[in-house]
Amino acid sequence: MDTLLTAEIAANAPRYRRKSSTFIDGIHDVTDQDNMAPAQLYSTMSGRLFHSGRIAIVMVGLPARGKTHICVSMARYLQWLGVKTRIFHLGDYRRATVGEGGNVPQDYFYPNASPASTMLRQKILKKCREDIYAWLNHENGQVAIYDAVNPTAAGRRALAKEFAKHDVQTLFLESYVDDEEILKENARNVKIHSPDFDGMDPDEAAERYLKRIETKIPIFETMQEEELNYVKMINAGRAFFYNNVSFNYLSHRIVFYLTNLHIKARTTFFVRAGPAEGEEFYKSDAPLSEEGRSYAQKMTETLLRHREQERKANSEQAGHEIRLRPLTVWTSTRLRTIQTADPLKEQGYNVRQRSQMSQINPGLCEKLSEHAIRRLYPEEVEKHELDPYHHRYPRAESYHDLAVRLEPIILELEREQNDVLIIAHESVLRVLYSYLMHCRPMEIPKLKFPRDEIIEIIPAAYQNEAKRIHIPGLDPQFTPGSPEDIRIPVPSIYSSNLPPIDGISSPVEPASMDNVLTRPPEKVVNNAKEMVADKVADLD
Repeated sequence: MDTLLTAEIAANAPRYRRKSSTFIDGIHDVTDQDNMAPAQLYSTMSGRLFHSGRIAIVMVGLPARGKTHICVSMARYLQWLGVKTRIFHLGDYRRATVGEGGNVPQDYFYPNASPASTMLRQKILKKCREDIYAWLNHENGQVAIYDAVNPTAAGRRALAKEFAKHDVQTLFLESYVDDEEILKENARNVKIHSPDFDGMDPDEAAERYLKRIETKIPIFETMQEEELNYVKMINAGRAFFYNNVSFNYLSHRIVFYLTNLHIKARTTFFVRAGPAEGEEFYKSDAPLSEEGRSYAQKMTETLLRHREQERKANSEQAGHEIRLRPLTVWTSTRLRTIQTADPLKEQGYNVRQRSQMSQINPGLCEKLSEHAIRRLYPEEVEKHELDPYHHRYPRAESYHDLAVRLEPIILELEREQNDVLIIAHESVLRVLYSYLMHCRPMEIPKLKFPRDEIIEIIPAAYQNEAKRIHIPGLDPQFTPGSPEDIRIPVPSIYSSNLPPIDGISSPVEPASMDNVLTRPPEKVVNNAKEMVADKVADLD
């Protein structure tokens, strides 16, 4: 048979042909859109990246060292890239074994524990590792993050050998902290919400919790095993030490991400640029209008007032004066975003421009009405309706393209230790917000950021929280969110109260003078307390 004909038959056979319900491109081949990651570069039948093997990231470190924060941040980044990742928290297995409210024996973590404690510990460890292997082998998992103390060198060596028998590469990650301020801060942020410390002074509760750790886990050996692959993060990212981390592409991506990560508290603010002169088109770079300059001033006043109010409230809660963290402002290179930051720059704040933060490119459909787009590009409209996240109009960008473009910004955001205000187009805010708040790709084009709100992202160990801060005194006609995509008309003023995620906040009401009055900050998402309710006293 003709070789070329054979190749053509094979290429078109169902087994080999790349299917795409949205005709995205020749790479993506996923029929279930909910399984596609925001910045996924390609997909395979197995769901794994085909140039990387299976990896177990094994956490090492005593409690209150920020291990779980690192786990959640790392999993969020890998899932953003389309790497199938899951966290296996040993504390969850301990609670499932001993029951909610049940306590492990006093010698549970001791090297010379009693036979009963040793058997209980082995039972819990066995169940957790069985689930890791089942997920890697039968659910096509690629990166399993094993969140536990793993205090001894002998135990870590045995664990690496066990994973190797299952053809799983092991990367140990130790969070080493000897800075007392960081330890107390970590303990205050998560652990002191335990009923054991209810009503106690936060600093005293943190000290008691750290002493409890010393009592229950008397022996801990920091990583020095030369034959193992490991990364040691020292004092929340102040320094790093690497050993033998050179086994594949994905491991290098993980290490690169870790070098940009730190676990110190900081807050991110999102706000749109003010309205420009004339119509706001992609190809034009018009300066702010008079209303835009007024908006920039009122936004600045609202933000600075809110930060000071938060500082005072935190100081009262802590019982001592807390310094306000420095604020850095990021804008795109578009003139209206730069000028929106001018009032802050005039007050001495550091303003940086990021070319990657330019708005999504609408291509040939810019300035066209919906009727014109449907008439000129009927097939493109059909594809877009099937998948508004991955589809791109002629010579345009998709939201997926934008997410890939913004990856350097995401890494820099992880590296930033100051509070950050990001002033950008709504399309950029949608993508960055979705990364921090773990939104699904199909939700991203629907996120709304009206101009009369500043969105505050508050980091937490298990789930970030978001808060909406109302900017008072704005003309309602300038507050609506941008179109959901380039073919939908701009919403009317009646949509100015829509939250970043539909349905999370209060019902939408018609715009009125009430909207220009000052409103207290309103939380959009607050799942952290519920998510950590069973982990606050955890020692794993």
